[in-house]
Amino acid sequence: MKSMWGRKEKAGIPNVQLEESLDSIPEIPLSPILNKNIDMLKSVYKDCLDVVFREFSIGSEIDAVLLYIDGLSNTEEVDQHVLMPLIQLESPEHDSLFARIKNEISVSDVKEIQTIPDIFKQISNGNSIILIENQAKGLSIGLPKWEKRSITEPTAEPVIRGPREGFIETVRVNTSLLRRKIRHPLLKLKQMDIGRYTATHVVVAYIEGIADPTLVEEVTNRLKRIKIDGILESGYIEEMIQDSPYSPFPQLLYTERPDVAAASLLEGRVVILIDGTPITLVAPCTFASLLQAPEDYYNQIYLSTFIRWLRYLFFLIALLAPSAYVAILTFHQEMIPTSLLLTIAASREQIPFPALVEAFIMEITFEALREAGVRLPKQVGAAVSIVGALVIGQAATAAGLVSQPMVMVVAITGIASFLLPRYAIGISIRMLRFPIMILSGMMGLLGIMVGITAIVAHLCTLKSFGVPYLNSAAPLKVQNLKDVLVRAPWWAMDTRPEFSEETNPSSKSRNQMPSPKNNGGGS
Repeated sequence: MKSMWGRKEKAGIPNVQLEESLDSIPEIPLSPILNKNIDMLKSVYKDCLDVVFREFSIGSEIDAVLLYIDGLSNTEEVDQHVLMPLIQLESPEHDSLFARIKNEISVSDVKEIQTIPDIFKQISNGNSIILIENQAKGLSIGLPKWEKRSITEPTAEPVIRGPREGFIETVRVNTSLLRRKIRHPLLKLKQMDIGRYTATHVVVAYIEGIADPTLVEEVTNRLKRIKIDGILESGYIEEMIQDSPYSPFPQLLYTERPDVAAASLLEGRVVILIDGTPITLVAPCTFASLLQAPEDYYNQIYLSTFIRWLRYLFFLIALLAPSAYVAILTFHQEMIPTSLLLTIAASREQIPFPALVEAFIMEITFEALREAGVRLPKQVGAAVSIVGALVIGQAATAAGLVSQPMVMVVAITGIASFLLPRYAIGISIRMLRFPIMILSGMMGLLGIMVGITAIVAHLCTLKSFGVPYLNSAAPLKVQNLKDVLVRAPWWAMDTRPEFSEETNPSSKSRNQMPSPKNNGGGS
């Protein structure tokens, strides 16, 4: 009989279908015959040099085996707190053996296991397994240890005022960072494993009583429906659970900052943490949240509101500036003052291309330089992108390929895109800029209006986990605009966003408006 892992099955050793995920492997019970369990596990872990089988005797009387993965388990702690006490155990008895072993092992995380899939899961998590002769069950000893990166400031979301800590690639460290921010037992953390081969730990975090139970259930169900060989980064999950996979706009927020994740939880959102990546997903996502930065809530309200208005302005510039230049220069020259029109005409006198082609040349070149700066080493990336843009812009102007006004427009557009606080929305704007440029080159300002209308219509129909993408604006909720166009004082933001109204709508802050001090000296 041929085994499901590709070899002939040994007599008395059951099959294990390793082509499926660990959750779908049949619940094969452990055998009371120790050698039978060892032979089966060794056949599964054949050619795995890091899997260690340490056979020993408990009290020099009962045969046992210690199983662990070198590099995932803390071998020093295993030797000191597990192996040595068991070897020195005196007069062990089968009837009370497991109780005595638990007393002898000075490890807090000890659990009994009874099936083969349990061994696979525990050993992959860095735990050590003890199997004993004449016992149809084993023990999992929680002594994992692996290298992890230290907690540092996230480079993609820097702030001048605010916490300097960021998530890392270890999900258990990330959940502890959340627990430090929200020290309440109603912060719930549900874990599931996704991926047939990677079995990646994915944690769904929410605050019970604030998050809408329907939202939590929807997020959990979408994660459970994922069937894939492996999850190596949060982008795998983001693409599989979003509402409209073909939309150019991001439908989940992602962040490396624990304070942003904690603030999202307090608003009633759901946070998804993935083992192996510092990027954490937040659902649902709205358009307004993409233009908000964590520093908005740490600075003075006037400064935060001014910077927020500046972002909206430069969002429009990043999207429409090249298209408006092409449209006006091609179809609506009467809109340009005469002196400026003469200057532009003089600079374009030797340019062989129309304005649309000229804009495409510069935009594609600028995008290529930006990507090159990202991929190059940090020591030279910034210098190459900046110096390259200056040199190429000057050379293109001197060669008569592009005009000086076009170089200026593209430079302003690039600077505007850097003002957007979320990289995902910046990517969307960079992609949408090109079709709008084509429409402006074909129909002028009418083409721009057609493009804007199509984008707004798409945003009005877009949803993120059932929440309208233009939440607060369409449909209009005046009470929610206090954290969209402006950043209201904390004492005025006494309601949570709309998607959590059904559970606990009140009180991000229950503080009263500060009263002025009495300057007369009395109390």
